[in-house]
Amino acid sequence: MQEKKIIYEGLITESLSNGMFRVRLDNEDLILGYISGKIRRGFIRILPGDRVKVEVSRYDSTRGRIIYRLPNKDSKDKD
Repeated sequence: MQEKKIIYEGLITESLSNGMFRVRLDNEDLILGYISGKIRRGFIRILPGDRVKVEVSRYDSTRGRIIYRLPNKDSKDKD
């Protein structure tokens, strides 16, 4: 049986070494997030201030995998 993961949205607050980030979730928890393989392979750049989706295990709620970078509201085309 596969373990169920919980998906949260959060804000990157700090960039650490080796693709790890400090993430403040929407429920005000502070966790350690690491980049998933697809984001690493796709060369998607994640910087402090970006909004992301994080997949957190039920067993260790202090670490999570960053699975998606949400688009910024400032980057919309202004024609």
